[in-house]
Amino acid sequence: MQQIKGSVLKSRMAFVEQHAGPEAVQRVLDALDENDRKTLRLVLPVQWYPFEVGRRLDDAIVKTVGGGRADFFERLGEASAVQNLGSLHKTFLTPGRPHDFLGKAPQIYRLYYETGRREYAQTGERSGVITTFEAETFSAPDCLTVIGWYRKALELCGVSGVRMQHDECRAKGGAVCRYSVSWS
Repeated sequence: MQQIKGSVLKSRMAFVEQHAGPEAVQRVLDALDENDRKTLRLVLPVQWYPFEVGRRLDDAIVKTVGGGRADFFERLGEASAVQNLGSLHKTFLTPGRPHDFLGKAPQIYRLYYETGRREYAQTGERSGVITTFEAETFSAPDCLTVIGWYRKALELCGVSGVRMQHDECRAKGGAVCRYSVSWS
């Protein structure tokens, strides 16, 4: 069973509180069943949790706070990158060397997900492809979070004009999740 780190769940709840207030957090929790509410009330950042709890949390966030718009998760991913790469995982940043940073995609993936793997391949001087393989579970909102996270992370490395395209998605029937990335 695919699991995610508690830090992923905590960052989603923190984003909701920061952008919509504590009452929005309560609305999100109220949209979940009692077991999920119980789990989410005491999340430990370093503990593993079922991916499905995260998927249900994402669905509740989209419905109650995101106005039904899944792209809300790109902003969440950006906020998560600022939070995590500004402190806990700052050593991953490689200012002025975006390909070096993207080359760390496998290690970064293992920090947040228990199964599957992520690879990076450089395709040009200012472009590459990030691919996630063999993840047991997946969701479209989580993929949008990945886009926002990597876009902001590259900006934190000093890159501008970052563009990411989700070329293939497991949540939409693809065999992998593949993201093309380029910058100015």
